Amino acid sequence: MSAIIIAEAGVNHNGSLELAKKMAKVAKECGADVVKYQTAVPELVISKFAQKAEYQKETTGDAESQLEMVRRLHFSFDAHRELKEYCDSIGIQYLSAPFDIPSVQFLGTLDLPYIKVPSGEITNLPYLEEVGKLKIPVILSTGMSTLDEIENALDILENNGATGVTILHCNTEYPTPYEDANLSAMLELSDQFGLPVGLSDHTTGWECDVAAAAFGASVIEKHFTLDKSMEGPDHKASLEPDELKAMVTAVRNVEKAMGDGVKKVTTSEARNKPIARKSIVAARPIKAGEEFTIENLTTKRPGDGISPMRWYEVLGTKACRDFEEDEKIELL
Repeated sequence: MSAIIIAEAGVNHNGSLELAKKMAKVAKECGADVVKYQTAVPELVISKFAQKAEYQKETTGDAESQLEMVRRLHFSFDAHRELKEYCDSIGIQYLSAPFDIPSVQFLGTLDLPYIKVPSGEITNLPYLEEVGKLKIPVILSTGMSTLDEIENALDILENNGATGVTILHCNTEYPTPYEDANLSAMLELSDQFGLPVGLSDHTTGWECDVAAAAFGASVIEKHFTLDKSMEGPDHKASLEPDELKAMVTAVRNVEKAMGDGVKKVTTSEARNKPIARKSIVAARPIKAGEEFTIENLTTKRPGDGISPMRWYEVLGTKACRDFEEDEKIELL
């Protein structure tokens, strides 16, 4: 089964609805299944005292507060409705991660197939209750979380009506150092909770996304941007369109390559079998009636004669006719 590939536009549209629409079009052209944004009422998410994360300071400076930055980068509900309609019109699934209860409730009016819970909300009990009440599937990011916190969040979601949860392994650092990616934790999440798992990846490249596909990820989420040099908090930890397209292609190729797990001769390699394998042949001219020995026999390509696995069956028998050097041996 193919993973759902989410192209995370996030706030890389820099507050421009036209740019957000362009990102949806690019995500579709790159082969993504979903383009994802962020929905928030900034004053309900961030206090006026909240500081920017270090990566945000590095990318946007510290002249404005986190609240001021988020106000500048988020759309109204009406703009999100327009964006969703645009995504529908071009044939890519719209998705947005809500960061407050009114945003959860608003997204619940858009007839989405699932809703995405960002890592920062995994310990937000009243928020999780509202997400569960939508009674639709949930994609749950687990950055910064312990197994106990994940279990508690799952209980709240399921007890309030969520119809299924996919757990995304995630590291909430932008960009994530490769040594902290800890991809094997995907397997632990699967073992611990018995639910579909995937990856929300914040590394600078896309190797981890390909590895996640090999691990059987149900969902792969990756930030992308139209240009890494643009101003904004997340551009530098995002893929540009050519990279996103390469990632999607690589993931799909790996999914094909995983196969069914049954070792067998494939259709594509069967024609090479006689060419690559060997037969028992005459090492020198052999006369009719002469005994076959290790001196007058050898193995050479092609493999359309007697298999070398019958070597000891052939030794000691007599030649049924004359054989030239390199001629395939025949038995009566």
